[in-house]
Amino acid sequence: MSMRSVLVIGGAGFIGSALCQELTHRGIRVRSFDRAHREKRASNVEFVSGDFFKREDLLDALEGVDAVVHALGIVNPGNSDREFMRGYAGEFVQSALLFDECARRGVSVLFVSSGGTVYGRQTAMPISETALPSPINHYGALKLCIETSMRAFAQRNGVRMVAARVANPYGPGQDYRKGVGFIDACVRKTLAGEPIEIWGDGKIVRDYIHIDDVSRMLADLLDVEGGESVFNVSSGVGTSQLDVVGVLRECGFCPRVRMLPSRSVDTSTVVLDNSRIMAACGARELVGFRKGVKRYIAQMELAL
Repeated sequence: MSMRSVLVIGGAGFIGSALCQELTHRGIRVRSFDRAHREKRASNVEFVSGDFFKREDLLDALEGVDAVVHALGIVNPGNSDREFMRGYAGEFVQSALLFDECARRGVSVLFVSSGGTVYGRQTAMPISETALPSPINHYGALKLCIETSMRAFAQRNGVRMVAARVANPYGPGQDYRKGVGFIDACVRKTLAGEPIEIWGDGKIVRDYIHIDDVSRMLADLLDVEGGESVFNVSSGVGTSQLDVVGVLRECGFCPRVRMLPSRSVDTSTVVLDNSRIMAACGARELVGFRKGVKRYIAQMELAL
């Protein structure tokens, strides 16, 4: 990897912390920037505590870095109907300030965006990066707004800025109580003897991808050059909610499932085409759904 130092904004989060570890394994100097770092798992990461929404903190964190990964968000799919103004007035505006500063400094940017919520309801599967985005909630709309503003800064200043539209990540470090993570919810609730809630008939299909694959793909994208500015980060395979419950049964558990009425906000199927990132970064064997979920179950059992 060519860059000398990478700043990960949101480095204490699920995706951010995994990416910090992946980058250090590649010999990259990493600065993790977040409000608090509860687990400092990588000794060779520079942990910087600060507020993304304070200009002084953000500018200080940018000093001396060659690339920035923007993986921080205050709005999630679960709270976007209530917190959308915090997203538009805060997260969007501060992201634009970040892109402006990076453009001035010649610092490249990788923005961790959203896959399914940006694309919204699509008829053709898997969804490629050329599909017309059509968000159906404020979370997806916010991510698309940030992507669009970033692209304008990149084009006007000639700085490499890329959006990574991540599908449905899962694995160690996720916490469904923060608003996302069906697999995490299934595993935690089953191990705790609590019922799994499924809205609808359980046939909703999502593109689940292990966090190890996500962090590897994101790290690879920091080195990718060329004209493409959007990449799907996905497994390219669709899996239903009932399939997730089935893996728990394969592992010897008897998960209790509570079926609830379907919700209008849920799209029936979201699978992302990952051929662009595979071609740009080199095709690799992914963890795979069943292997990944079984590995996560074993890790959670040890943690409890």
